[in-house]
Amino acid sequence: MLSRLLKEHHVKQAARKEKQENKRKEAIAAANDITQALVEHLNLGVAQAYLNQKKIEEEVKQLHYNMSQFSKQTQQWVTLIEGFNGALKQIGDLENWSRIMENDMKFISEVLEHTYNDLQEK
Repeated sequence: MLSRLLKEHHVKQAARKEKQENKRKEAIAAANDITQALVEHLNLGVAQAYLNQKKIEEEVKQLHYNMSQFSKQTQQWVTLIEGFNGALKQIGDLENWSRIMENDMKFISEVLEHTYNDLQEK
């Protein structure tokens, strides 16, 4: 009787150990599954952040290129406007010169007329 009770006890104990081992394996598998799911979730966020960073870098390069082109175009405009201002200044200088020449010619003409008239009177 004692030996039978001892055998039953050993059988029950072995069954409990096996059941406990199965539960431990299930817990480890569940922990691995949740860890894998968390890692995948985090990797998705990291991957999205990496893609966003790449897009931002590309946009920054495009913006830098556009700024460079705009700067060149602005410099061309400045050069063109400076040339235009120089041409306007020359036109103003030419107009002023022509007025001076006109006044000088009128003066010379008047002097010549007076001289001619004076010579006619004598």
